[in-house]
Amino acid sequence: MPEKSLILLPMPRQLNYFGRTFQLSTDALIAIASSALLFEAQTAQKALAAAGLNWPIVAGAHYENVGLQLAIDDTVPIAEGYALRIENGRVVIHGADAAGVYYGVCTLCQLLQQYDSELPTLAIEDFPDFPGRGVMLDVSRDRVPTMETLYALIDKLASWKVNQLQLYMEHTFAYQHHREVWAEASPFTGQEILELDAYCHQRHIQLVPNQNSLGHMERWLKFPRYLGLAEKPEGFSVSWDLPGKIRPPSTLNPLDPGSLELIYGLYDELLPHFTSRLFNVGGDEPWELGKGKSQAAVEARGGRVYLEYLLKLHEKVTASGHQMQFWGDIIVKYPDLVPELPADAIPMLWGYEANDPAESECEMMAAAGLEFYVCPGTSTWNSLAGRTDNAMGNLRTAATNGRKYGATGYLNTEWGDGGHWQPLSPAYLGFAYGAAMSWCVAANTDLDIATALDLYAFHDKAGVMGKLAYDLGNVYQLIDPHRHNGNTLVYSLQMPRQFILAALDKADQPITVEKLRTFIQQVDAIIGRLPQAQFETNEAGLVIAEYQQAANLLRHAAKRVLWLMGELDQSPQALAAELGRLAEQQQTNWLARHRIGGLSDSIRRFDFLFEEYQQG
Repeated sequence: MPEKSLILLPMPRQLNYFGRTFQLSTDALIAIASSALLFEAQTAQKALAAAGLNWPIVAGAHYENVGLQLAIDDTVPIAEGYALRIENGRVVIHGADAAGVYYGVCTLCQLLQQYDSELPTLAIEDFPDFPGRGVMLDVSRDRVPTMETLYALIDKLASWKVNQLQLYMEHTFAYQHHREVWAEASPFTGQEILELDAYCHQRHIQLVPNQNSLGHMERWLKFPRYLGLAEKPEGFSVSWDLPGKIRPPSTLNPLDPGSLELIYGLYDELLPHFTSRLFNVGGDEPWELGKGKSQAAVEARGGRVYLEYLLKLHEKVTASGHQMQFWGDIIVKYPDLVPELPADAIPMLWGYEANDPAESECEMMAAAGLEFYVCPGTSTWNSLAGRTDNAMGNLRTAATNGRKYGATGYLNTEWGDGGHWQPLSPAYLGFAYGAAMSWCVAANTDLDIATALDLYAFHDKAGVMGKLAYDLGNVYQLIDPHRHNGNTLVYSLQMPRQFILAALDKADQPITVEKLRTFIQQVDAIIGRLPQAQFETNEAGLVIAEYQQAANLLRHAAKRVLWLMGELDQSPQALAAELGRLAEQQQTNWLARHRIGGLSDSIRRFDFLFEEYQQG
């Protein structure tokens, strides 16, 4: 059997072939050392059944016809590591702990998926680069997944050896004392989080609580009950918006005791629903800090105002029995304050371009002796179909810099900027490559991601969908490839015409009529391959609908820019009718995986386009 034919996700760090294959017996047992490994055995049993083998599970070691042996073995040296050996008619998986056994089983499941019941004889020695390997889902802008969606995604991520999940929350937990904030958001209830935590725990995933605690509080501050806590109750502006635009207040006044009273109360209610001892308090992008009520204090004491607020959060988190994580974008601007961070605080260093997060930031935290995480992203937000090369560069850079400076964790983020228009399935590429990078950088840098996606994400036996996802995620390079944090054409669906016309002038390379028409042709050619896929999953209809919608919106974006340039042979009325159909499909796709809360806010972002088309 050719070695190159074997694709695993993630690829193990050490794999040795013995050069033979053997047919698994139809009459064999799965033997576990103790009942503590029952779930791991059941996971293997299900995969064996799919290969036509119905092997019972037994406990103990006194059996002759054992086809699969699972055991915890203290000679496996590294936590979550495992040894898998297929030889002499038997599969043996030993793990450093139950998680290690589970990851060995996940590898076996992938071997069975590729080779059915005739397996290659081989030996694998494997363990992770990063103890913490996570995914963060933005469930606050504006899309809240259904429990069924989360369970299915957790199964995927766990099979790829991801061991943390965070749900980024601003207002989407059903806090009992703050009902007005989440009334229209379809939030997670306490019971749902408890059930989700148990589901994750069984699959060796920590469900880590995440509640932003300073900035990004606009969903709270819009209510009179909380507005007095705002740094700038009158709102604020940022340099990248259109002149004169005022954003609603989003940042708490860190000097107001009421801000801490509010946040402490949220912690008291949220944290008991989680078994994880980690807790991400956010703290990123407090845009108004130092520009309103705290201006004099910040002018006098600089970043210390932020640090003092963070220390008060840390005091509360520690008293609650948790270890604090926080986004590192503010503290890295004040290197002289980094040594004053508590020794157990965990900065989360984020950045979403191909050369992020910065090596200098990792070096800064390592020099201070702090535990830290690197936090890249899937590059799907503000892009609809992703930005493949940027995402893979970002995920790879984070792993490389994290390994170099001793990061203990890797958190792969999927944000929802701009109304969370991108569907879920384009994120699979980033999730998969991030899982591979966080498990073992050296073994997975050159992973055949398209084939891995076909096998383990899309389950496409025709081998079409993985390459299609890769290619559609790269069409952004035809139009302003270096646009920060998104795709210029997707921004063109969210910004008024004067903003887009100005952006066209500022692009690194001219955005020409020819490029826009080539873009449409490329999108059509790529998505035209979709009917060739042969999915073996009940998710097939969703994947098809989501990718078709992403392609249609990308095409419409290019046509809108052509229209703005006076180069489109299509009336604004026809564009409006087309957009109406796309908006309807967007709602249909949304409700197939997500709750209704936030949908109207997201769809409302199309309104100004209809107005522009009506004006002609």
